[in-house]
Amino acid sequence: MASMRDIKRRKSSIESTQQITKAMKLVSTVKLQRAKQRAELSKNYFHAIYDTVTCILAKAEGIDHPFLKTGETGKKAVVLITSNKGLAGGYNSNMIKLVTRDPDFQKDDTVIYAIGKKGKDAMKRYGYEVMTDYSEAIEAPNYRDGIKVTDELLKAYEKGEIREIYLAYTNFKNTVSHVPTMLKLLPIEMGEKEAVEGEEEEVSKAEEPAAPMNFEPEDEEALNLIIPKYVSSLIYGALIEAQASENGARMQAMDNATNNAAEMIDHLALMYNRARQGKITTELTEIIAGADAIS
Repeated sequence: MASMRDIKRRKSSIESTQQITKAMKLVSTVKLQRAKQRAELSKNYFHAIYDTVTCILAKAEGIDHPFLKTGETGKKAVVLITSNKGLAGGYNSNMIKLVTRDPDFQKDDTVIYAIGKKGKDAMKRYGYEVMTDYSEAIEAPNYRDGIKVTDELLKAYEKGEIREIYLAYTNFKNTVSHVPTMLKLLPIEMGEKEAVEGEEEEVSKAEEPAAPMNFEPEDEEALNLIIPKYVSSLIYGALIEAQASENGARMQAMDNATNNAAEMIDHLALMYNRARQGKITTELTEIIAGADAIS
């Protein structure tokens, strides 16, 4: 059994750790409120631009554009968004597993555009090629960060260095629910359509003639303007949602750590009292035994 001094020293150490985790929880809570508000404001635009562009291209026919077909050369590119710091529960590990455990993303056929030091370091350890590090973008995301990443991705895509572009981020549903998500950015699937709910609605849509899609200016010039904005908007929206998810995950992790520390402190207090009581009992027994021996 540990001595009273050891128990007291360990209890003091855990109390210090508890103060740190409690402070980190408060900081994460404040950051989460700001990030959550930004995520909720941008979510509608984030999803609307994806649905709008895929809908436009689904109705367009006969367009020959490099962003609409898979390249013949190059590797798959994954924009992986993680955090720069740890102590966020399974937030970073879930994102890393999303890529490394997917058979479609083999290390010899995939390059990583990392946003976040944790993801960059982990993917290097797994043997993936990390092209660029945009770790500073996750600290205070803005639309210019999305444009910067998009410009480099599209240049590599046009040169044939990469043939497909994916976005791996954490979808922020609410404070306690954060879903690792893989979204294909390029090439845009022209035949992609949303699932229809209800048989009647499905029949009516099937009977409804498809409206032709006319581009002004010409389709190639229009897509050269639309697609970069589409990609940069999705990357920016993913950064906003990832930041909110990170702070939510860290708040939960620090809350759990604080509660666990409280349980350990209570257990150590009980052990200390038992050790103290045992010591007192032993001393009383020795005193009584000594008195009996004298008499």
